[in-house]
Amino acid sequence: MDIASYNRHAWDREAEKGNVWTLPVDQTVIAAARKGHWQIVLTPYKPVPQDWFPLLAGKRVLCLACGGGQQGPILAAAGAEVTVLDNSPRQLESDALVAAREKLNLRTELGDMRNLSGFADQYFDVIIVTGLCFVDDVAPVWKGAWRILKKPGTLLAGCTNPIEYIFDLKAWNTGQLIVRHKIPYSDLIDLSAAERAELIQSKDEPMCVGHSLHALLQGQIAAGFLIAGFYEDKNGGPLDEYMDSSFVTKAIKL
Repeated sequence: MDIASYNRHAWDREAEKGNVWTLPVDQTVIAAARKGHWQIVLTPYKPVPQDWFPLLAGKRVLCLACGGGQQGPILAAAGAEVTVLDNSPRQLESDALVAAREKLNLRTELGDMRNLSGFADQYFDVIIVTGLCFVDDVAPVWKGAWRILKKPGTLLAGCTNPIEYIFDLKAWNTGQLIVRHKIPYSDLIDLSAAERAELIQSKDEPMCVGHSLHALLQGQIAAGFLIAGFYEDKNGGPLDEYMDSSFVTKAIKL
């Protein structure tokens, strides 16, 4: 199974089901952003500090795996020239809907964030990325982002702490924390065939990969970035009682 092909379908289904990450922002959010009052989230709850962004007027911003009509339209309303690349056609439809409704400077691209070959070198001022747990390798994302960012440029990445993936999935879904897996983890490799079939057939949910912290952090450094900011957030699961298990990094191309 190709994880990107499967997750394209799965995220189309998530949009149909009304997943919180698929609900486009309304007119009041866009109106406020046009007046300078805006924020975006790359994890469930905490907004990205606004001072992590340059002044957005006229800046080129790429939103990777950020379809759903949320981050991209807000940044466009704040003055940026925005491109949203996402693997799900239904997610991109939400961005296109908000852009048309609000007359925003935003375009959409259907594609895989592991392949950024369609973008020119040093083209973007800012890149934001989420959904890294839905691809099997993050190294091409970091390398591609470094190539297409200007100097200086900013990469903001929302990530899941891999500790979430050490637990048994079925128990996790009932609020229990039962340690079972090693990191790195993949639904494609570490679930049994029967468990994987159940996940696909009964829930039709995206397949996930638990990348190591080495891949998520050192991977950015190895690509040439300087990590200049970091914060943690809850992630909406049973681990929230004990620790924050999502995080955002700010990396700079110098």
